Amino acid sequence: MKVAIVMGSKSDYPVVARAEKVLSAFGVEYETRIISAHRTPLAAARFASAAEADGFGVLIAAAGKAAHLAGVMAAHTPIPVIGLPVKSSTLDGLDSLLSTVQMPKGVPVAAVAIDGAENAGLLAVQILSLCSEELRAKMKKYKADMENEILEIDEEFRRENRR
Repeated sequence: MKVAIVMGSKSDYPVVARAEKVLSAFGVEYETRIISAHRTPLAAARFASAAEADGFGVLIAAAGKAAHLAGVMAAHTPIPVIGLPVKSSTLDGLDSLLSTVQMPKGVPVAAVAIDGAENAGLLAVQILSLCSEELRAKMKKYKADMENEILEIDEEFRRENRR
């Protein structure tokens, strides 16, 4: 299975690129598109409606300001949607976060932090790992490596700061 990454505007790409990097590191195939919930609503509905048949297992929807893209996608597909709120306005992304997480009952959207592209990619991998032992093993290794890195940093810190 692959991941669809949909962004509302090309200006969201510097954030989205970080999710692509995570997916690439795990060997997960993805496709990135620019589709606006407001300016291309029919294209958004068509893309989301066809996502399952097109082989996508997870959608990541990145948008700023009135970030309705994740909700629009979730309304038109049975596959999991991860909302990635993008900081793009004078409200420091709070508007995007609230637009992403405040979905009505029956239209769930998982959400990550404002500009939290790495976590969007990791959550997509974790969801896909439910059906892939290979991905699950890679995720376990990722978590073990992360733990070891922090333990090493702690050990070095303690050595440098002994009093």
